Formats: sequence, structure tokens, C-alpha cells
Amino acid sequence: MNFQQLRSVREAARRGYNLTEVANALFTSQPGVSRQIRELEEELGIDIFERSGKRLTGLTDPGKEVLHIVERLLLEAENLQRAGETYSGKTTGTLSIAATHTQTRYVLPRAVQHFRTAFPDVRIALQQSAPEHIAEWVLSGKADIGIATEGLSRFEGLVSFPCYEWHHVIVVPNDHPLLKAKSVTLEHLAEHPLITYDVGFTGRSHIDEAFSTQGLAPDIVLTAMDSDVIQQYVALGLGVGIVASMAVDYLPANLLAIPANHLFAPNVTRVAVRRGAFMREYAIDFIQQLAPKLQLGELAEAVSWRR
Repeated sequence: MNFQQLRSVREAARRGYNLTEVANALFTSQPGVSRQIRELEEELGIDIFERSGKRLTGLTDPGKEVLHIVERLLLEAENLQRAGETYSGKTTGTLSIAATHTQTRYVLPRAVQHFRTAFPDVRIALQQSAPEHIAEWVLSGKADIGIATEGLSRFEGLVSFPCYEWHHVIVVPNDHPLLKAKSVTLEHLAEHPLITYDVGFTGRSHIDEAFSTQGLAPDIVLTAMDSDVIQQYVALGLGVGIVASMAVDYLPANLLAIPANHLFAPNVTRVAVRRGAFMREYAIDFIQQLAPKLQLGELAEAVSWRR
């Protein structure tokens, strides 16, 4: 039994049993992957995968249990390496952070600036995507830390902590009639075409819930992942924007923001790590920059490091 065999099994399950993709991910050949899997099956005396001819089609019942063990073994192998680097005093490496565009654009710059000062020999790799992809990347080890408003708390393999609370803000051109209202209501908004985030992004669920609760059907004419894109189309006069409050710190001169705290429920951005992962000192420092109220003991209960 060796780690290459274990990695072949793990990647086969992760990549939909496509051995070509597994081979590319492991920098080997497809026959090599097949051989590694078959040798492990022979050693264990079971079939890990179901097959149709030479093609893998799924996991057998024993294979499902084996996969859980394989995941734990490979995670602990990674933890062992990180522990060695930590206790040997090594402070170099790469911190991989997966986040949505809004977090990367508006929230992370200060934390990254602090981090670069504190750990000048550590490189940062920023990855941007949807919350579900962020969760998958952290679970797979592709990212060390995930940051998003929606979705991260739903994955059993992740442990997530609240970073900060924020609200949505209405954005309109500086001559828009909504600016004359003493207090904008959902009914007012429903009278205009709206531009906001894609479903599953940046608190969009709270926007939908607010309108639904009032029995209103908003005319959402355009959606995007990017706050800057939303503001651009608002500036073109295509609709009223609903964006994250942190985005209006960079509002163009021809747009104005209207508070919407009274209309939509507050949102909580969360930071997530893989449950059971050994966290390097610099990763812990970065998390604490994002979630300063988080106690080290809370993090220690969820991940396998000790100070």
C-alpha cells in the first residue's frame, strides 16, 4: 500500500471516475492510475469501484467505507508535513484563499496587506468563484481557507466561523426618483427593474426572501457575481442596483447609495477551513484578521493543531 494508490482512489471519486482527468491531476498516465487502483484492490481483497468493462462507474459499498479511510489518511499525511514545517520554524510557503469576488475586491485587501507585512516569505494565491466551488476547493485541499457569505456552513467536512455582519444597499443614478422617497419600501423597489447578484451569491437569498414575504414579484432584469458589474449597468440606466454595503465605498461619482437595512435581513460572511486540517501559524493569523472575535480555542476544537 502506498500514497499514490490512495491518491488514485481519492481522485477517481472526486473526478467522476474519469481516469483521464485523474491521470492529469496526478501527473501520470491513465494505465498507471488503473494499475494503482487495481493493486490496492488486490491487496485489500475487495473491489473499491464498480465497473462496466474497463470503465469505472461508481463506488461499491465497501469502496464507500474505504474512501472515507483514504480521505483521512491523506489528510493526516498533509497534516504531518505541515506540522513538520511549523515546528521546524519554517515560515515560507503559499496560503491559498478561495473567496467570492465581493470578498476579494472589497474585504481582503487590508487583511492581505497586514499578512504580507507579518509573513513576507509566504506567498498568497487568491482564487475567485461561487460559494459551492469555494467549499469544494477547501474540502479537496486546493484552498486552505474559504470566504463567502452563503453556503459554507452547509458542508459537513468544513468548519466555518462568522467574520462580520453586513447589509445590502440600494444603488441608483444621482437623478433617480427613489432619492425623493423619505424611506424606500419594497413596494417602491418592485416598481423598478432591478439589478443584483446571481442566486447563491452575496446574500441574494435574503433579497428574495424579503420580497417573497411581502408577496411581491420583483422584476430582476439582470444578475451578476460582481458588484462592480452591477454598478456599471445601474450607471447605464438599466435598473436599480442592490449590492453589498462594502461595495459602495468605491461608488462611481454618478451613483448614490440608499440604505436598505430596514428592508433586507443582515448577512454574515464566514471563513471556512477543512475539518481536521493542521493549520500553519500564518493561516491562523490570516483567519484572525478576518474574524478578530474568534478565540484560538474555538479553532483548536475544529482543527488538529495545538499551540
